[in-house]
Amino acid sequence: MDFKEIIINNSKKAYEMYVPHISVDTVIFGFNGDQLKVLLLKMKFNQQYFLPGGYLKKEENLESAAIRILRERTQLDKIFLQEFAVFSELNRNEEVFKDFPDDLWHKKRFISVGYYALVNHKDVSPIGDELSESCDWIILDELESQNITMDHKKIIEKALNTLREQISYKPIGLNLLPEKFTLSELQKLYEAILGRTLNRGNFYRKIKNIGILKKLDEKRKGGAHKAPDLYTFDQENYFKILENGINNW
Repeated sequence: MDFKEIIINNSKKAYEMYVPHISVDTVIFGFNGDQLKVLLLKMKFNQQYFLPGGYLKKEENLESAAIRILRERTQLDKIFLQEFAVFSELNRNEEVFKDFPDDLWHKKRFISVGYYALVNHKDVSPIGDELSESCDWIILDELESQNITMDHKKIIEKALNTLREQISYKPIGLNLLPEKFTLSELQKLYEAILGRTLNRGNFYRKIKNIGILKKLDEKRKGGAHKAPDLYTFDQENYFKILENGINNW
């Protein structure tokens, strides 16, 4: 069975399984220690990159659908998940499926709800599907050179801008960093998200004052310089501040 037949067959099943005209797109961010990445699917039938996404089952709510889609692509549970925008432009997907019949489910008009997720990319074994050639981590700085479908580049940009806004009043890092990390590694994460360099002294002072870190009786070994202290997140305070927000950051 070729890709066109698979899509047409999936379309017939979709009319029975899903709520019409509503879709979910997930922007899955990962951090490799230096750069922020996003997880994308490369489709066989047109060689374009898609965000991991899907449709709302008739028995699901939107968040449950997003969690299901994330689990299918990452095999992870308990992922930080945040709804960030709704995308409702006309003709979002018609061009992609122009060579298919007009009654194709995927060719109908869909209003998409965007969710972003934060994961430690080392914990993820990306999984594609029968329509995808690969499931790849793409560095954000390289997105412009990639062939990305529909309005998915705009969705990624909106997710990143939302993350940048929220970083001023919400803690970031628990899902992106390993369990133990240095302050320098945490600063690199913030700089990767914000796209700019931060003053080390000011950053260290502010992040310590928030009260989300626990200093460990361990040091990072193996470097050429003095071994830096290791930290972990105080999860009780972390989630408390995540809910209530950071003051004076």
